[in-house]
Amino acid sequence: MFHMMNEARIGVGLGAVALGYAGYLESLDYARNRPQGRPVSSRNPAAAPVRIIEHPDVRRMLLAQKAYVEGGLALTLYCARLVDEQHTAAEAGAREDATLLLEILTPIAKSWPSQWCLAANDLAIQVHGGYGYTRDYPVEQLYRDNRLNPIHEGTHGIQALDLLGRKVNMAGGRALELLGERIAGSIARARAAGDADLADWAAALEEAVARTVRTTRALDGAGDMERALANATVYLEAFGHVVVAWIWLEQALAAHGRAGDFHDGKRQACRYFFRWELPRTAAQFALLDSLDDTTLAMRDAWF
Repeated sequence: MFHMMNEARIGVGLGAVALGYAGYLESLDYARNRPQGRPVSSRNPAAAPVRIIEHPDVRRMLLAQKAYVEGGLALTLYCARLVDEQHTAAEAGAREDATLLLEILTPIAKSWPSQWCLAANDLAIQVHGGYGYTRDYPVEQLYRDNRLNPIHEGTHGIQALDLLGRKVNMAGGRALELLGERIAGSIARARAAGDADLADWAAALEEAVARTVRTTRALDGAGDMERALANATVYLEAFGHVVVAWIWLEQALAAHGRAGDFHDGKRQACRYFFRWELPRTAAQFALLDSLDDTTLAMRDAWF
């Protein structure tokens, strides 16, 4: 049953990606065709309105969606490949590695797209303005459909408990160590590419991975599992962002040296993730390191 459930959880993540991607494409098309407003530098009230994609805040929302849905897609496809490798890899060691990587990545593959591709659907509604909340456009239904994915096949909180309470310590910590080795390989390739952006992103990811390991050891060594697990959801979210930063670095490496809008878009989305998203984890890890008991200490009668 658990083998079936683990593959189903990857499927949930992939379904969340599909709904998030559909909303992204709908809002992208709307932004490219909806004229409204003028650039802030324009002082001519008689000038024709521009398409809303020309406004920086709309581009921000579209870029965030792209980073979420394409990051989630690459993550779930990587996990799908691991499912194949654990059954078909030629060497037993490779099959064992695939199984361990799947164990630690499955809570992320299920929960990260469920959270952040839903956020993409929220942004797709926002891009549409008031129309986004009506049935004139499909983005409101896409949001409603995607809202299920953080709930079924193990809720967000359950995946967090599984990750922090079981998976990071699986096989004596070998699963976490193996993931670190895979990420370290990507970092080394990025540094060797001779590109300043790739080198900067590699450095940021290396620091985030080191912070993840330190926090994991601090929580594990605190001797108070109840207090550590009280903030497991924050751990899941931070861990997930570090993993997806790795996935985006891999996509940037694949685009390195290649010209064209597709590859330029990949590089810019990677830049967005490292500049806007990965820094979120610093505050999350700081909270986790403090073993904060705010939620644990709350009492029923105080609500």
